[in-house]
Amino acid sequence: MKCSEESFCIFIEILHSFHYIQNDKLKLILKIFFILCCVCIQAQKKPYFLIDSETNVKKKVKDSASAVKFLDSLAQNNYFFTQLKEVRKKGDTTEIVFHKGKNFNETYVRLSDSISGKIKGDKEFFTKNLDSTKKNINKRYIDDGFAFSRIKSKYKGQKNGYPLVELDINKNDKRTIDGFVVKGYTSVPKRFMKNLEKEFKGKTYDDKNLLAINKSFQSHQFISLERPPQTMFTKDSTSIYLFMEKKKTNSFDGVIGFGNDKTDKFTLNGTLNVNFRNIFNSFETINLYWQRNPDKGQTFDLQTDVPYLFKSNVGLNMKVNIFRQDSTFANVKALPAFYYHLNSRNKIGLRGTFESSSIIDTLYVQGKDYNKKGIGIWFEMVEPTDIDLFLYKTRINAGYDYLATRYTKDNINSPQNQFYFFGEHNYHINGNHFLNLKAEGAMMDSKIDFSANELYRFGGWNSMRGFNENSLAADFYYYGGLEYRYLIGSQAFFDVFGQYGQLNNKSLNVKPKLYSVGLGFNFFIPIGLMSFQLSNGNEFGNPFKFNDIKIHWGILSRF
Repeated sequence: MKCSEESFCIFIEILHSFHYIQNDKLKLILKIFFILCCVCIQAQKKPYFLIDSETNVKKKVKDSASAVKFLDSLAQNNYFFTQLKEVRKKGDTTEIVFHKGKNFNETYVRLSDSISGKIKGDKEFFTKNLDSTKKNINKRYIDDGFAFSRIKSKYKGQKNGYPLVELDINKNDKRTIDGFVVKGYTSVPKRFMKNLEKEFKGKTYDDKNLLAINKSFQSHQFISLERPPQTMFTKDSTSIYLFMEKKKTNSFDGVIGFGNDKTDKFTLNGTLNVNFRNIFNSFETINLYWQRNPDKGQTFDLQTDVPYLFKSNVGLNMKVNIFRQDSTFANVKALPAFYYHLNSRNKIGLRGTFESSSIIDTLYVQGKDYNKKGIGIWFEMVEPTDIDLFLYKTRINAGYDYLATRYTKDNINSPQNQFYFFGEHNYHINGNHFLNLKAEGAMMDSKIDFSANELYRFGGWNSMRGFNENSLAADFYYYGGLEYRYLIGSQAFFDVFGQYGQLNNKSLNVKPKLYSVGLGFNFFIPIGLMSFQLSNGNEFGNPFKFNDIKIHWGILSRF
């Protein structure tokens, strides 16, 4: 019988795969090749069984080529002295008995010119872990985009009682990120996907960029990934599959507060904050905010934000604020703004200010009717958090406004400069221990004295927490705070905080230094995140009063 051309090629491949076997086994190898030749002619489609003579483990392969591939893989995994023992024909099957020999993981290594030039190290050296050496070298190529690179081992003889192994590289083609394919929730804004492609398209396909893609979706306000990004490789492209899902982002935030007013009368106050988000799949937000403080002041906000106007990186924010202090005065402010997305976390914008105030009570001589118009610039940065209990890891908001102010009854015009800064960061100490750092400050500057009804108002749940809501008035203020947080699993945290601040009120000629201390407990229940807080704030030098303790209870629910 004569071997077919295909069979002959298989034999040549087998002979090449076992060129490193010792010479004293040559006769055995030739005998085995002869047997395989006959077997290949008679039963090329018959199953093959590979039997380890040492462990008697039997492995089934479909043909002789698969058998060669398996035996060659042993040499690539440090079994350099693998030997064929016997080839047996049993009916319709063929059994190949082999002996792996010793696994030589401690070897001398000789690098090929291409690898040596890549790692810029010694071309020949001794290693106690060949597997680790191969893995580390291969990772260098994978990190450069050669996702299918493969380190090849070749036995080159003995040195000082150890094998000498030559390592070479089969790099294949370099891979870059060529695009994204969205699955699941596909109604994301087109500009959002264009920004993602702008950031990552054309970059090297490696673990670093895959992690960066995954991180960009962590704690995203509107969407999340059902699973880590998956990859589809074709001959000419590399596509990243994103399995998105739409988050429940609508929220209801309610806070009830208990405390004393200016007459030490115990009063009830509260806050309602409702957000409708991404209803129209454009990452838009509609916010309704109402607050009542113990001194009968009320605040109402209506705000709309559209982040990708006309499928561009330009966003629109419209805000209307109304503040009424019982029957004394009322302020109305409109803040239209346009902003630009610098990237997924940073944006910078221009805004206009249109504000008017009317004195209702004619006996309120500290206030004045006025109108303000102006323009300003602002910046915002938000870094997401991996912890659901926190709103974000870092947030910075800063702005400057130039305003032209007209006091209508006095017929006086005066320019004003206003500055604002807010910063917050959740610092991970270790384990379940976190430290929340927060600071806020604002200043208005003018050549004439300010009226009482145009001053900044702060204090309460989201600022100086030991004081009533909006009970502090100033033309300049700042405060900073430290809050220790201890997480109880992923469902609750306990906090203890302290704050220090100062305000300046030129009209009253006061500059009090303030402090606030307290503790709280936040935990998830089926309807949302519930918060409970005790706090007490006062001016330095005044005695501590237990009846000034403020109690706040709130819940944040998403739907």
